Amino acid sequence: LCFCFQVNSAKKQKKKKEKTVSDDDVGDIQESGDFLIKPESKVASLDTSQWPLLLKNFDKLNIRTAHYTPLPNGSNPLKRSIQDYVRTGFINLDKPANPSSHEVVAWIRRILRVEKTGHSGTLDPKVTGCLIVCVDRATRLVKSQQSAGKEYVGIVRLHNAIENEHTLARGIETLTGALFQRPPLIAAVKRQLRVRTVYESKLIEYDPERRLGIFWVSCEAGTYIRTLCVHLGLLLGVGGQMQELRRVRSGVLGERDNLVTMHDVLDAQWQYDHNKDETYLRRVIYPLEKLLVSHKRLVMKDSAMTYYLSPLTDGFEKPHFLHIHVLCSCLKFPPLIFQLLPS
Repeated sequence: LCFCFQVNSAKKQKKKKEKTVSDDDVGDIQESGDFLIKPESKVASLDTSQWPLLLKNFDKLNIRTAHYTPLPNGSNPLKRSIQDYVRTGFINLDKPANPSSHEVVAWIRRILRVEKTGHSGTLDPKVTGCLIVCVDRATRLVKSQQSAGKEYVGIVRLHNAIENEHTLARGIETLTGALFQRPPLIAAVKRQLRVRTVYESKLIEYDPERRLGIFWVSCEAGTYIRTLCVHLGLLLGVGGQMQELRRVRSGVLGERDNLVTMHDVLDAQWQYDHNKDETYLRRVIYPLEKLLVSHKRLVMKDSAMTYYLSPLTDGFEKPHFLHIHVLCSCLKFPPLIFQLLPS
């Protein structure tokens, strides 16, 4: 009886264990498979939870029909040729200290030998962290990334001592919500009074001997953390200034989302030029669809997308929609961005 009980309990434990795919294997699975939606007259039952980019959770969309005519043109985002892959991609760059954002973007344009590049929001020369660099045809997405929310980790230096750590924590949490700000003197924009929203902020650590505090801020695009540190010093009555700053998230991408350095970009291009090995370059550059996974999407047939784009010169060279509301994509062609207007 004891032996039977042990066998039954072991079987129950095996049943409880669910088969899950680790995060490390997802990339290999996505590159090995084709992830093709076969044309059918009825909606197929598919498990698309591990499908890449805009096709993820396709089975959860309101699908009207799964019947379409396959076209030989185009390819899936991960299966594009290396030339098209680079021209329709972006880089989640770890910006180094000292060079300006404009210099960094110009260097990447020179390294990759492309016509144009753009970034997701200016960082001061001394500031490091996430800087999304859009390459060539993906530069039309720059506006949408510049207006996205940002997250920072900074160090504030207080001019005089305060009572305790809780005083600083209360002061940082007080500076949330809509705040009046005037850009600092070193800013490259016009110094006009404006309102920016700080969504959340908290104190991470405080050193009373050196009067240094580490804090985290989630804020609206265009918020000056340097001005926020000055206001924090005025609120505490001791004065303060920003000592160091790093951007840990820009829009949908953070530090843990394939953050690469300038050396990675240079080495990847060198590897492709001399050894014709495009693996490193494909890991450094991501397809533009990854920036749009959080938007509402409408999946069209390939033939419908081709019919719509036929009057245009190159198909995707006219950025005629400025504000993102609905993302219109298909299986093989780069997505379009539509602004829905009231009827």
